[in-house]
Amino acid sequence: MTEGIGLKEKVAYGFGDFASSMFWKIFAMYLTFFYTDVVELSPESVALMFIMVRLWDGLNDPLMGIISDRTSTAMGKFRPYLLWVAIPFGLIGVLTFSVPDFGPSGKLLYAYVTYTLMMMVYTAINVPYGSLMAVMTDNPKERTSLASFRFIGAYTGGIAMTASAPYILDFFKNSGATDAKSYQYMVIIYAVVAAFFFIMTYLWTKERVEALKEKSSVMRDLKDLIKNSQWFIMLGAGVLMLVFLTFRESSIMYYFKYFVQDQILPIFGDVAWGKLSGAYMTIWLVANMLGVLLAIPVSNILGKKMTFIVAMFISALLSVLMYWLNPQEVILIFVLNFITGISAGIVLPLVWSMYADIADYSEWKTGRRATGLLFSSSSMSQKLGLMAGGVLPLYILSSYGFEANADQTPQSLEGIRLMISIYPGITAALSGLILFAYKLTDKRMLDITTKLVERRK
Repeated sequence: MTEGIGLKEKVAYGFGDFASSMFWKIFAMYLTFFYTDVVELSPESVALMFIMVRLWDGLNDPLMGIISDRTSTAMGKFRPYLLWVAIPFGLIGVLTFSVPDFGPSGKLLYAYVTYTLMMMVYTAINVPYGSLMAVMTDNPKERTSLASFRFIGAYTGGIAMTASAPYILDFFKNSGATDAKSYQYMVIIYAVVAAFFFIMTYLWTKERVEALKEKSSVMRDLKDLIKNSQWFIMLGAGVLMLVFLTFRESSIMYYFKYFVQDQILPIFGDVAWGKLSGAYMTIWLVANMLGVLLAIPVSNILGKKMTFIVAMFISALLSVLMYWLNPQEVILIFVLNFITGISAGIVLPLVWSMYADIADYSEWKTGRRATGLLFSSSSMSQKLGLMAGGVLPLYILSSYGFEANADQTPQSLEGIRLMISIYPGITAALSGLILFAYKLTDKRMLDITTKLVERRK
């Protein structure tokens, strides 16, 4: 096996998801709301745009995996993309949260173009970033450690965004900026920070694992992937897990604006719904980060597979319980959110570590390694999950009679309650059920890794 990885390099790997997660959480928490309540596009048109863009973008993930697998530079196979794409990533993020002075049709067309470009540049930097873990080390426990640092970075980035965004927006609004300009200025700040941290990941990480020298063939790599049953199982579980997360996160702004609303709380006094929603998301991410820290000790006891299954079932149960809380039970809403966040956070580093295991399994089984192509499946699952988790709430809002910036009917409030509780709970339970079919236990992976080390020698 490869040498151990030092703390500095693990932290640097986490920087990459710190950068990525700031934008991911902006998309998850604010983008749907931004399109409906700031740009004032209809929920149906936004939902259709999400579907169209994601279907197109899904084709880019395997393509980026194929390209990165065949990249060969003195800087490595995957690291260079962190340097090359960092600044375009930030610039296009700013354009996505800009509102041009067009009519309704022009604004929708602009949203299509910028959202498409954002998803493409997200692919261009995140497929290589995800793949990088598999070539930094071939030690399964080090990979789980790297994945944990990755998600500590992710949640630190997410927390930094959710904790500061409501105050940044208020600052610009109080300075005279419109809602649209306030969002744009806020994203400019996060874009600069994201570009910096992507570049730091490039500078402080190293690629160590080299695959067996085999003749490269795109068709052969694709055939290997299609025959890889464990990849399909993990893809299904990963998509549903991300639908669960994005479903909840896309619903938060609507839940607090229209259902919970402003509240008078002990000690804090009168608290506006915007700050409540920001605090809710921040606590969710803090709890997720605690879950990430628990991933290694819990998986060492239960194994990765069983830890994943148990955590998703707990997340499903706690999400369903949230349906019965009323707006005045703010403390209980936050407590339930915190506990659910811990169980959901445990799963996330395991997913990435298991994808790296599947890459080893594929090399052991076929004698060939297509790390970028396989890891692009994880990026694809992120986007499919983000699409479904963003689209389903919009269709639910529409079907229950939601109208933006208006008093909601009892029927539309019912839809808002369901889309943050029952519906995501169902997807979490399905994710856990699918993983019962996964066969790459920790014991089996140790045996596969040992055989690969011998074969590479």
